[in-house]
Amino acid sequence: MTINQRLDLRQAQTLVMTPQLQQAIKLLQLSNQELSEYVEREIEQNPLLERDDGPEPDVSERTIDTFADGEAPPAASPDVSSEIALGSSLPEAADSPVDADDGNLYESAEDYSSWRTNSGGGDFDDDGRSLEESTAARAPTLREHLFDQLSVDIEDPVDRMIGSHLIDLLDESGYLVGDLAEVAEQLGCPLERVAATLKLLQRLDPVGVFARSLGECLGLQLAERGRFDPAMQVMVERLDLLAKRDLAQLMKLCGVDAEDLKEMIAEIKTLNPKPGSVFDQSMVQPVVPDVIMRPQPGGDWIIELNTETLPRVLVNTRYYSRISKDAKKKDEKDYLSERFQAANWLVKSLHQRATTILKVATEIVRQQDAFFRRGIQHLKPLILRDIADAISMHESTVSRVTTNKHMATPRGLYELKYFFTAAIASSSGGEAHSAEAVRSRIKTLIDAEKLEDVLSDDKLVEMLKADGVDIARRTVAKYREAMKIPSSVQRRREKAMQI
Repeated sequence: MTINQRLDLRQAQTLVMTPQLQQAIKLLQLSNQELSEYVEREIEQNPLLERDDGPEPDVSERTIDTFADGEAPPAASPDVSSEIALGSSLPEAADSPVDADDGNLYESAEDYSSWRTNSGGGDFDDDGRSLEESTAARAPTLREHLFDQLSVDIEDPVDRMIGSHLIDLLDESGYLVGDLAEVAEQLGCPLERVAATLKLLQRLDPVGVFARSLGECLGLQLAERGRFDPAMQVMVERLDLLAKRDLAQLMKLCGVDAEDLKEMIAEIKTLNPKPGSVFDQSMVQPVVPDVIMRPQPGGDWIIELNTETLPRVLVNTRYYSRISKDAKKKDEKDYLSERFQAANWLVKSLHQRATTILKVATEIVRQQDAFFRRGIQHLKPLILRDIADAISMHESTVSRVTTNKHMATPRGLYELKYFFTAAIASSSGGEAHSAEAVRSRIKTLIDAEKLEDVLSDDKLVEMLKADGVDIARRTVAKYREAMKIPSSVQRRREKAMQI
């Protein structure tokens, strides 16, 4: 056996995750708001990118062809999608990065110095208010509110220091999450002194703050109202029975009749289980739709991307041509070339993202046309593979497109994931039912029940099978618990007490 060396020529196909491909995949799963933030960061890092602040395209240029009920829509046009995302004259998605002389790229209406001036961001007081005015208009936080009271209501400096430490141990709901023994050890003071300071702090506003449990929180509020009698104290200590609607046991322990128990429960309902939440300064961000769907006269649908939140960017080829002539060093030329290619890839990735989202949303509307026309009872079972096969894409691509994307429809605002539900077989051998439609049917039946006819899970199974839904009892129980609907025994007790 001899050992020798030789050269072989082989052909092989491999899929390489290039940085450009990784960028396109990343952009695909971002919502419009997240995409805008991402593009802003890219504009800051790449001098060859700038915003397109020109007039928006006409609405007719942003809509796709509509389709009648039951007809398959044509594939979304790349030109239409590109109009939505970026403007016009975008390079094709299959093109590779092009040179500066490629006529398909945008030319800036302004030079780079103007771009820097316009995109520099302005000053810190764009709304015309001073820093003092902005601070004064801001509502105080829970800790600021408590520190203001601490400095007035507690004079002893040692108690103030203990109080300051306890304030720092509050969670956002106003509950004390630390252990008093550990606090005493850290501060080097007796545990009794810490406990006494805690009693003083529990008198501060809002009432119920510094509680260590839900029962203690409710007890502090009841004591403030003068309603913390022995019967109410037992009620607060046995909140588990109230959660189970075991009213008979509660009446026995509290020593009250049904009418008194009803009044006590009504009193409990008026209390605030999270007293610190009134100082929550977190801003609730409204959901902005990525896709807009609206009806057209004649029964068709129009589906378009929400251009209000889509970023539009341009490649400043004029600036690139000018500075590339002055670049002498190799590292300067490499940097400009890399930035130019990155800008081109970003533009094409945005174009491809818009086209893909529009294709997926259009197919979802076609598949769930009955839901949009007749309601949730007609929601079809749907999986990612159904959409992927219809538009000739991979399931993972459809999954990324439907993540964190919302569509505004005539029936409300829905996440695209909402339209994908499991199938439940039909008892009559007909078309399968959507799990979401079955859940809605269960809730409708329970909402319509009366005291003398509270529906058990077995009864719900019978009624659903009569409607053609082949479902097991454990599945009904699972759906009911997921909707936070109590059992039939608890519902009967609740209806009996009318609470």
